[in-house]
Amino acid sequence: MQVWSWSGFWSYFVNPYLIGGAGVTLGLTVATLFLGFILAFVLVLFRLSGNRFLSGIARGHVWLFRGTPLLVQLIIIYTGLPQLGIIRLNVIESALLGLVLNEAAYLSEILRGGIQSVPAGQRDAAMALGLNRWKAFVLITMPQAMRVIVPALGNSVNGLLKTTSIASVISMEELLRRGQVLMQQRFEVLEVFMVIAIFYLLMTTVWDMVQRRIEAYYAKAYAVRVETTKELARDDR
Repeated sequence: MQVWSWSGFWSYFVNPYLIGGAGVTLGLTVATLFLGFILAFVLVLFRLSGNRFLSGIARGHVWLFRGTPLLVQLIIIYTGLPQLGIIRLNVIESALLGLVLNEAAYLSEILRGGIQSVPAGQRDAAMALGLNRWKAFVLITMPQAMRVIVPALGNSVNGLLKTTSIASVISMEELLRRGQVLMQQRFEVLEVFMVIAIFYLLMTTVWDMVQRRIEAYYAKAYAVRVETTKELARDDR
């Protein structure tokens, strides 16, 4: 019995069906990150608003979606909601909804941690100079918070790339699901799994390089601000 097929292994690297699955994984990751970031930002605004009702909604969302497995959430959305007569979503809609709701819970905590790392005095000083609350947030608080947010956000994106594979349980035809289909057709389980693992490794490696550049950019900008502050302090003496 043949255990390993080198020809089969190499052929999967150029298999259009499998490469298409990698494209679906990337698309699902980008869409989840974009929509999840918007929802996360809304949750952060609710959490920091001072309104107990809005803050409670944000806390409840984070508590629910961080406290239950994504796998269970996807199954409930795809199969549970139609049985309850609430809403019927197709595979793509269910996968995207589940991933966005789950990712937003984690992203909101990353954003909140970054925003709260900026001293309140920075905002107060900006408002004392005539900026309104929103401009102070956008121009003063967020640029400083990004230095804290970017590393954690980058790690979250790396994890999301791999987490999308869970959507295969509801038949979402991303990379892992398409690999499973090929396994059933050709019975080359190990070869397909190895290629899938390498595809994921390539995608996360490319993102890691992008993340390092983004982190270096914000670190450089922060270093320039610190140096400028020191020079101004020396001039005042």
